[in-house]
Amino acid sequence: MNIILTSFKEVFILKPILHLDERGSFMESFNAIEFEKATGLKINFCQDNETRSKKGVLRGLHYQLPPFSQSKLLRVIEGKVLDIIVDVRKESPTFGQHYSCELSAENQLQIFIPRGFAHGYITLSESSIFSYKVDNYYNKESEASIAYDDPKLGIDWMLEPSTFLISEKDRLHPNLDQAKCFDFNNPLYD
Repeated sequence: MNIILTSFKEVFILKPILHLDERGSFMESFNAIEFEKATGLKINFCQDNETRSKKGVLRGLHYQLPPFSQSKLLRVIEGKVLDIIVDVRKESPTFGQHYSCELSAENQLQIFIPRGFAHGYITLSESSIFSYKVDNYYNKESEASIAYDDPKLGIDWMLEPSTFLISEKDRLHPNLDQAKCFDFNNPLYD
């Protein structure tokens, strides 16, 4: 597994080693020992999630607040997406900044997102299958979100907004200024 650094020191792009031969290919999509060696992090993932989306489907920007916050390991099994991460830790020097990257079945990149970051993506290909591991179970009362089109974030979603397919729920998220964010001074912060 190769590690690629991002603009956030806590966020990593992982490139699994792909073994090719005349039969096709093989890779370990996740190995806890190799992950810990490569990142220095011991993460206990407890749940795998998967979404299937059409071109233009935009999901996000979502996160969970403490004590149910989640770290995630994301990858695309089929198609291509633009993945977006936003720092929602109030006292962080990178608060409100975002990072984007393309994840695809072709490039086999994975991205690790620690607790304290909002996440969203848009499908760039005709369809996508998006898979991710989380280290904490979903809790509805801890759900939080940010508007995908918050002008202060300045996110380029790479597609024409008139083509976006967005749930009603995702259309109603607050801008970052009004969103519930991580607070390092809160005893629940993990």
